[in-house]
Amino acid sequence: MIARNLEKLKNSIAETARRCGRDENSIRLVAVSKRFPAEAVAEAHRAGHILFGENYIQEAEEKYSVVSPEVRFHFIGHLQTNKAKTAAEIFSMVETVDRKKLAVALNKHLTALGRKQDILIQVNIGGDSNKSGTEPAETRQLLEDIATLPMLRPRGLMTMPPFTDDPEDARPYFRELRLLAESLAAENLFSDNKNVELSMGMTNDYRIAIEEGATLVRIGTAIFGERPPKN
Repeated sequence: MIARNLEKLKNSIAETARRCGRDENSIRLVAVSKRFPAEAVAEAHRAGHILFGENYIQEAEEKYSVVSPEVRFHFIGHLQTNKAKTAAEIFSMVETVDRKKLAVALNKHLTALGRKQDILIQVNIGGDSNKSGTEPAETRQLLEDIATLPMLRPRGLMTMPPFTDDPEDARPYFRELRLLAESLAAENLFSDNKNVELSMGMTNDYRIAIEEGATLVRIGTAIFGERPPKN
């Protein structure tokens, strides 16, 4: 089932990209595997998928220890500063850096490990009190602070707009994130200002996100099915 779902989804992503005049290869799928077992990740990997998103440090650490070393994990949940050491060790990207204190902690642990790490700045683009993220107006200052931390590579921005039943309602938020990224790139605040990552869009609204410039879409339900309840 997972292999079939992945194929169907990747075809849909490619079709959406072509329809809006984008290169389908400029969009990567982050398979959100939170609360699914390591075997689900392994099954998706056997189907040819490499990139997965996890929200919980302990769960991700357990999966990281048993799946193929080819698998890459992005952290996409709220990261507590006291979990930064593990995040520095196991994730190829942390998509949810939203404050200087967290960036400093990651940089410290990465320095000890002797490795650099890609990050995204999580922006609370909708001003949703239920979601994490820096305010849009504070994003520039956070990027300037991160520029002093040599082990972090700020690659772009990430957001989760307020949820609604109509995917079209997310469009203004996705567009605002893209415009914010463009203005920050014009000031050379990312590690690669010609290839800025935009992580936005989930199962219900990824097509809209792609139309508005997403380079990373975070999708779980359409791949793995309904998510198991929390223990």
